[in-house]
Amino acid sequence: MGSQPQPLPTPATQLGREGLAAILARPERAVVAIDFDGTLAEIVADPEQARAHPDAVPALAALAPHVASVAVVTGRPAGVAVRYGGFAGVAGLEHLVVLGHYGAERWDAVTGTVHTPAPHPGVAAARAELPGVLDAHGAWRGTWIEEKGQAVAVHTRRAQDPQAAFEALRTPLADLAAHHGLVLEPGRLVLELRPPGMDKGVALAAYIREVGAESVLYAGDDLGDLPAFAAVEKLRSDGMPGLLVAADTVIAELAERADLLLTGPESVTNFLTALATHM
Repeated sequence: MGSQPQPLPTPATQLGREGLAAILARPERAVVAIDFDGTLAEIVADPEQARAHPDAVPALAALAPHVASVAVVTGRPAGVAVRYGGFAGVAGLEHLVVLGHYGAERWDAVTGTVHTPAPHPGVAAARAELPGVLDAHGAWRGTWIEEKGQAVAVHTRRAQDPQAAFEALRTPLADLAAHHGLVLEPGRLVLELRPPGMDKGVALAAYIREVGAESVLYAGDDLGDLPAFAAVEKLRSDGMPGLLVAADTVIAELAERADLLLTGPESVTNFLTALATHM
């Protein structure tokens, strides 16, 4: 048992309550999987300035020794998430796994190394054409291109009208992605061009099979987390208990499908800390 148990919020759904009960009953057979941006780290105008909430690492370190595995599942490169999260060399997180680029990359704390595939050639080709596409649609001013190695993203958060720029670019960037054999992944004022065949749902389901987990918790906040929600829903339909946590209510579909609604990284870290005290 851990320290004096802290109050835990009650999931709004029966499936969520069953998922939480299963995790608490046999934590050593549970996987806790968590998105990074917007879930463990606040959303900021410049993604390079994003950092995990100060309480995130202590919360994960308190929780990790009790469960089968803690996995951070992110669209960021795995190494970047490790640096921005401060996950390396932390007592209690010796077996943390970061599944980066939607699972295409993997960092294991036990080795401290990143396993990454060769970059898709379409990413470089699309990146070379991006400035022209942005300029042609009058959306260059205030947008920002983020190099992600295995992907490339266009952020509109700093544009004069962020939502208008986002909507104006969706179709042309989808066309650009398709031309180079990529897919377009929309998020919160960000449009990412990345290789097909990998998403957070595929990555999460594969990792759960690898670990041999009997229950799962997934927490996320954005459109890219919907495939992970779908993976947990599929696992639940097959008999595995699971708990779905929305770290924010901005994305309506995510909030509607969640068992538990939280309000950002601070709320998430408080929940993880409380969860650890019940194990």
